Amino acid sequence: MAGGEPEDIADAAVVLEALAGRLVVCGGPGTGQVAKACNQLVVTANLVAVAEALVLAASLGADPAQVREALLGGYAASRVLELHGGRMLRRDFSLGGSVRNHVKDIGIVRSLGAGDATEVFEAAARALEQLADQGGGDLDHSAVVQIVEARLGRRLRP
Repeated sequence: MAGGEPEDIADAAVVLEALAGRLVVCGGPGTGQVAKACNQLVVTANLVAVAEALVLAASLGADPAQVREALLGGYAASRVLELHGGRMLRRDFSLGGSVRNHVKDIGIVRSLGAGDATEVFEAAARALEQLADQGGGDLDHSAVVQIVEARLGRRLRP
C-alpha cells in the first residue's frame, strides 16, 4: 500500500516492491496510510466477529474447530479466520500482532474522521481496548476472544 506522486513512486518502485512483495499505489501522497487504516478497520471488525462466531458455536453445542473449517470453505473465509481463529481455538496468545499495537492502529482509523459511520469497527474496537485496559496489551490480538467470552458468559473451550 503506497501513495505518492507518480514520479516518486517510480523512483522508489524497486525498493517498495522488494519490501512489500506486491505494490499497490492507492493515489497521491498519504493514500497509502489511508489504505493501511482501511485494512485495520476490516481486520478489527473481522477479528472480533471470528471470536464471536466461534464462542457462539461452542456455546450452542457445535464443535468450534469444525465450524471454523466449514466457514473457511465459504464466504466467511479470511486470513483472520484461518490464522487467528486457529490461535483462538488453541488459546495461543503468544505475541504475533500485539493488542497494544492494534489499539494504536484503532486510533489511526479514528483519526480519519469517519465517526459514527464506522459502527461495526467501533463496536469491535471497544473489545480490543477493553483487553488492553485489563492488562492484555502484550498479548496477540487473537486474545480478544477472552473479552467475547466474558461478554457472552460462555467459553470457547471448557
